[in-house]
Amino acid sequence: MGDTTRTHPSARRSGRRLSRRFSGAFLALAATALVVGPSPAGAAEHAVDLGTADSFGVLAGAELTNTGDSVINGDLGVSPGTAISGFPPGIVNGSEHSADEVAGQAQIDTTTAYNDAASRTPATAVATELGGQTFGPGVYQNTTLEITNTLTLDADGDPNAVFIFQSGSTLVTASNSSVSLTNGAQACNVFWQVGSSATLGTGTEFVGTVLSLASITANEGATVQGRLLAGVEGAVTLDNNTVTVVPCATPPTTTTEPAATTEPAAPTTDAAEESGFTPAQTGDGGDDSATDSATATSLPATGFGVGAVLLLGALTLVLGAAMVRRSARVR
Repeated sequence: MGDTTRTHPSARRSGRRLSRRFSGAFLALAATALVVGPSPAGAAEHAVDLGTADSFGVLAGAELTNTGDSVINGDLGVSPGTAISGFPPGIVNGSEHSADEVAGQAQIDTTTAYNDAASRTPATAVATELGGQTFGPGVYQNTTLEITNTLTLDADGDPNAVFIFQSGSTLVTASNSSVSLTNGAQACNVFWQVGSSATLGTGTEFVGTVLSLASITANEGATVQGRLLAGVEGAVTLDNNTVTVVPCATPPTTTTEPAATTEPAAPTTDAAEESGFTPAQTGDGGDDSATDSATATSLPATGFGVGAVLLLGALTLVLGAAMVRRSARVR
């Protein structure tokens, strides 16, 4: 008569308990995977770093010429050229630098910033005419760019929103055109990378930092909230203009007091009996090891991706099944 293998009742109960435990562990891990989830695929555009050129309202490479009562609220300089004319009567509310070390470093940093702005991708292709349109944060590109009437830049409530416009050749604004900022957009986060020359029409109200490889011309009465930065071979020509370096506004910070916490009341004997939960017994010293142990079983918030968590869950399930089978063989 062949051998028969019987499973002891206690082994079956043990197997069922193990099965329930490992199934619960796997479900907890799967839930963690859903909560953690993958990180976002992209990130918001960051501002172009101007380095030491940040303090300059106007910087030229070859020469800088002014007509009339222009006002520069920021530094003014030229490098490697030396010629600065028209100040006075123009006013510089900052430092003036002609081919000195400060202007030279600012010119180096301007070149770096230009290359940074020109390399930003992906860029959205836009029509040559930007006027009459509203743009959100991002990078925009065309061979030439023009502004007639009003161009609106909408930050959608984000004070750190960045706008970069790339022109392979020229930037031209019509007379009395303007750039308008709305919903938290800031002039410090608007950049214009221009492959050759930039021309601001008479009475233009312009916003942003112009990084021009060649010349920059601001016609009579044009105003700029930002900077006019020309490359090493570029000249800057002004005519009764106001250029103001506008630093980024720092959003106010708020401190939130942590919410008061209260210790949960221990379950009563009746409640414990109804739920089937038996509180751990403690000694006279009030040992809290049971509470610590229960806390330690909570899954921590981790940076694991979904794939890693699911793999760990699968391995746990396999090990659980193996232990169940082993318990089932106990006589």
